[in-house]
Amino acid sequence: MERSVPQGTAETGAIVTGDNISLNYSQQGPGNGKQILFIPGWRQTAAEWKKQVSYFTEAGYRVTTYDMRGHGESAKPTFGYRISRFAADLNDLLIKLQLKDLTIVAHSMGCCVTWAWWDQYPESHKLIHKLVLVDQSADFVIDPNWPDGKANELAAIFPPDAVYNTAHNMSAATPPLVKSMFTSSVSQGDYDWVLGQNQKISNESAGKLLIDHAFNDWRDVLPRINVPTLVIAGTVSIFPAVGVEWVASQIPGAKHYTFSAEEKGSHLMFWENSERFNSVVAAFLAE
Repeated sequence: MERSVPQGTAETGAIVTGDNISLNYSQQGPGNGKQILFIPGWRQTAAEWKKQVSYFTEAGYRVTTYDMRGHGESAKPTFGYRISRFAADLNDLLIKLQLKDLTIVAHSMGCCVTWAWWDQYPESHKLIHKLVLVDQSADFVIDPNWPDGKANELAAIFPPDAVYNTAHNMSAATPPLVKSMFTSSVSQGDYDWVLGQNQKISNESAGKLLIDHAFNDWRDVLPRINVPTLVIAGTVSIFPAVGVEWVASQIPGAKHYTFSAEEKGSHLMFWENSERFNSVVAAFLAE
């Protein structure tokens, strides 16, 4: 039986995955509240959702966050840095924490983990109430055989060589890459803190994961998503908004919201304009 906990009191712990890796999680809010799970992106951490955790906890939701393998406070194995394994980790988390009637809010690579999970674990679809997919294209490596305009249509941003060059030069590439995820008005303190969160995964592991992540194509999964879905894009994100909006067009009945430049519509809009982000998500959850 679920135990009600006072709002503002976080329960932390760890689950052990099927391949014996410990993943740290935190749960906050009343035990009988509607369930939300926030999934961070590549190199990002659960802590980066803190503005959402406080808002939705205060609104009466039961909020769960976790660090993926190698990230944040979770274990740092030398293996398993592929999206299919991260999807298995997610399924382990859902089952072990007995999450149900759940809304997943996934950012960037977290969307790809969610798509892989949806593809691989159809028996677990019954656990999901709604999805919120934040700023991720379905295929973000540019195929040199595509016609002109196709890369922008899909928000494909990396030529194949750039993926490998980035992965093998993580130390130098990470600071400017993290900088590009913000608008130019980000404070030095915010940038430094998020960069520090990104550096909690080793460059070697992050590089392996980037290569696997980049070369996946999730386009055939999207039409098979059959729960209410909101797709969020940003006009000044590293991912062209048109390609993220295309994701919404492929999911039956999906809605989309695009943050304008004035709304600080960067890749990390949930951090830079948490008030607007939280209100958009809350309105969707209330439908």
